[in-house]
Parts: sequence; structure tokens; C-alpha cells
Amino acid sequence: MLIQLINSGLRKIPTWVLYILLPIPGILAIVAGLTDNLGPEPIKKLEGELGEVAIKLLIIGLAVTPLLHFTRINLLRFRRAVGVVAFGYVAAHFLTWLLLDVQLLSQIWADILKRPYISVGFVGFMAMVPLAVTSNNWSMRKLGQFWSVLHRLTYIATILGGLHYIMLVKGFQMEPLVHMAIILAFLVVRVPKWRRSVQASLRGLPDKVLRR
Repeated sequence: MLIQLINSGLRKIPTWVLYILLPIPGILAIVAGLTDNLGPEPIKKLEGELGEVAIKLLIIGLAVTPLLHFTRINLLRFRRAVGVVAFGYVAAHFLTWLLLDVQLLSQIWADILKRPYISVGFVGFMAMVPLAVTSNNWSMRKLGQFWSVLHRLTYIATILGGLHYIMLVKGFQMEPLVHMAIILAFLVVRVPKWRRSVQASLRGLPDKVLRR
């Protein structure tokens, strides 16, 4: 009964609300930077703030399916908004590094290639680009079944984001390790479903071959 009430209440919340509320922490961080309220290293602080919100949103996106499976609380209709805003944060994090930190065009590729944590973060960012571009109903219709396959890049992007966070921090810090542990836990609970999907595909393979 309680779950039904929660889901009923969630259905009354329009998804556009998330596009207004979720960017607020990033906007506040940018305003703090513009008003010299981010400490002695404002650019590094701004990069960190944007990146941390991004990884938290990616984790929230991963949590939607396990939450539905284990509690029946349905947040599926909000997942796209969370993912799109998460990409916005990742893009803002990348642009802050690109335009405010590095600045020199000749240094950009050198940093990407020579610094492993930047390489990992850059690959994660690039993996999110096709996800953001196809996060709309038109793309879902045009891509058909391939759309769901493409959007499994979310798992790769989130793992790379967590790894980037771990490699970025100095010394032993628990927060990035906890983030990665949560990411891996949410992926592990999907393994039985993936196994069943693969087994079903393999069982149907002989029929597809015979039809040819």
C-alpha cells in the first residue's frame, strides 16, 4: 500500500521539474566561482564540484532499476532527465578543465595522452556523448532495439567516471572508493538479468539461422 502511494505521488511530479532542480548545485558552484568564494584554487574547486555532482547523478541513474526490482518504487520516468543533466555536469566539468585550467590548445592532447586520470575521464565523457544525443523519443523510434544496446554505454561511462574520481584525488580518500563500490554493486545486481538475456538470445540463434 505504501509503495502504491509513493508511486502514485511520483506520477504526479512532472519530469521537467528535474531539469530545473538538478542543475542548481552546479549553478551555485559557478556563481561562487564568479564571486571568488571557492577558496585559493577556484578552478580546481569548480572542476571538483561539477564532477562530484555528475558522478552522484550517474549513480542515481544506475539505482533506478535495482530500486524498482527490490522495492517496486518506480523512478523509470525520471531516468532520462537524470542522465541528461548528468551529461550536462560532465560537459561543464570537461569545459572547465579545457577552457579555464589548460587553456593552451597545444597542451590539451598532451594532457589527455600523458595523464592517465585525464585519459580515463575523457573516454568516459566521449562515451556519454552518443547517449546524450540519442536521449529523445525520435532516436528511440529510429534506432529501435539498437537504442537499448547503445545506452549500455552508460555502464562503461559510469565505471570510467568512478575510476577517474579515484585516480584524481590525492592520497587515500574513502568517498571515491565508496562511489565506485556503489557503482559496482548496482552493476552486479544486473548480472542475472544479463545472463538470462544472453541465454535467451543463444536459444533463439538456431531458429534465426534456419530462417536464413
